Amino acid sequence: MTMTPEQAAEIAALRSQSQTTRRATVPALEEILYEPLNVLDHGFVRVIDYMGDDSAVVQAARVSYGRGTKKVSEDRGLINYLMRHRHTTPFEMCEIKYHVKLPIFVARQWIRHRTANVNEYSARYSILDNEFYIPAPDQLAAQSSSNRQGRGDVLTGSEAARVLDLLKRDAAQSYASYEEMLNEKPDGSKRDEDREGLARELARMNLTVNFYTQWYWKTDLLNLLHFLSLRADSHAQYEIRVYAEAMLDTVQRWVPACYDAFREYRIGGAALSATAIKAVRRMLAGEQVDQAGSGLSAREWRELMDVLKPQG
Repeated sequence: MTMTPEQAAEIAALRSQSQTTRRATVPALEEILYEPLNVLDHGFVRVIDYMGDDSAVVQAARVSYGRGTKKVSEDRGLINYLMRHRHTTPFEMCEIKYHVKLPIFVARQWIRHRTANVNEYSARYSILDNEFYIPAPDQLAAQSSSNRQGRGDVLTGSEAARVLDLLKRDAAQSYASYEEMLNEKPDGSKRDEDREGLARELARMNLTVNFYTQWYWKTDLLNLLHFLSLRADSHAQYEIRVYAEAMLDTVQRWVPACYDAFREYRIGGAALSATAIKAVRRMLAGEQVDQAGSGLSAREWRELMDVLKPQG
């Protein structure tokens, strides 16, 4: 990750401060507050602010004034119940704000989650840094033959070298053209005094989607967990999945009981259709059931078998 001295100084200044408050704080999350968690080659995730903790979820569910005589184990049991039975509103009582630096093509997937507040870095007002995402060699894969949205075998040898060269060359040319069109230095002065530069809001349009952008992204815990259930899944695109995995670590620090329930009932659990449940009940009764007689499509059958197969 590339960080300017000014950015590093700002983070150090923020982390050196401490506030006295009556609101709930979480020491494990306070440890990494403002600190960038590196993702991909130039990206990061930072927790900027948060509100609430596990107790806030429990309090909302009970509509009480405090913990009273309830034990931590009872709180954990209630959170498990809420997650298991999809009683979702108590999870909306917690909020968190991230600062994220990510490639534009990842941002375009991410923004599909429309339940957050987002403010993105503006190239209409600022000159963008020369930073593009270039995949690691083990992420250069061919198109999957069975999944239109997925990857197949990793490219190797001369083909991998050719693709990397194209990506680097196009990124360099794109930024060089951007600078030429701007005709502007970071301090606002002209590079060439004999010509006018193109407006920033227009010059940015030739930059490729592997260019890095940044935004502040604020959401509640319920919608964050929905985002993570999709984007931390093994089927998600690698480049957004690594951001989700970094954010999962922050959730574990922030609301450990909610995190454990999420891992148990969402990430590690499975939802079965009514027809699938009937098929499983027939199997448990000793009946031999195959796809043709199950009432499930071939794809549904494969998915059910994946859930039921022994772990080893």
